[in-house]
Amino acid sequence: MERLRWGMIGAANIGDRDVIPALLASETADLTGIASRDIGKARRRAEQYGIPRAYGSYEELLADPDIEAVYIPLPNHLHKPWTLAAARAGKHVLCEKPIALNAEEAQEMAEACRAAGVHLAEAFMYRHHPRIARVKEIIASGEIGELRGIHSVFSFNGAAQKENIRYVVEWGGGGLYDVGCYPLSAARFIFGAEPEAVTVQAMFSPDHGGVDMMASGLVEFRGGLSLTFDCGMWTYYRNSLEIVGTDGRIVLDHAFLPPADGDGITVYTGNTTRKEGPYGVNAYVRQADQFARTVRGLEPAAFPAEDAVAGMKLLEACLASARRRERIVLSVK
Repeated sequence: MERLRWGMIGAANIGDRDVIPALLASETADLTGIASRDIGKARRRAEQYGIPRAYGSYEELLADPDIEAVYIPLPNHLHKPWTLAAARAGKHVLCEKPIALNAEEAQEMAEACRAAGVHLAEAFMYRHHPRIARVKEIIASGEIGELRGIHSVFSFNGAAQKENIRYVVEWGGGGLYDVGCYPLSAARFIFGAEPEAVTVQAMFSPDHGGVDMMASGLVEFRGGLSLTFDCGMWTYYRNSLEIVGTDGRIVLDHAFLPPADGDGITVYTGNTTRKEGPYGVNAYVRQADQFARTVRGLEPAAFPAEDAVAGMKLLEACLASARRRERIVLSVK
């Protein structure tokens, strides 16, 4: 297929560390340009990676007719305005998670991209890793019996970085938005359903802009299924996912940031332990390839924009539960 010509809106660390190398490694991508409000920074990044074009503004990149798709790694509060601007310019959009500040914003973004005829996807790269599909295969096979629940944790300690943008409430800061969104999205995907209610307890830190620095919660699904999780930015690093059934369980270490040499799964049944993998797959490359194939009309979107809207509804409910200290019932169609 013809390579998809990408532009980077912003020079965020995640782009430098993960996404730019993935686009350069992908056989479906052509990283054509990068924009920063600091032209010097854009030029340095372009020179570093051999990116042909550097722009001193996001508007300049969007005006380039050679750019077909953009990746947006900007702070959360900028996701909506630049997604809408990209849609108006006819660019397909891969937007970092969480896709917006709330479900209303996400819905507006989805509708704008649909009206413009461009593809919009939320950048949960781990969902494109083959081990996630393999987990669902194992569950469907009945090997671990009837599904009973999921437990997941994702945390790190960044509390010393007081000036971090993650600590600005108005910009969509907080642990739930930054890392809690991963267990929430995983549970929705593995259960194949939307939750009925949530109860979340959180620690809001006045020393970090009043954002949630730690949170733990219960997410209720139909049939007595549930996700229990904790997440945060002020504790030891953890990153795991456990799916429990009546006859076994599946464990994913490095669940949401899988390294190529540690991206396998472990299945426990009876007295037997089986390891599968490592797969040696770069999930960022897989994400870019799936996005490109959708844009080229070769396959449907793995996760349509409506999935991101539903994810934001759950995130909003979790934060509301933590702030109000009460169980929040969600309307499920």
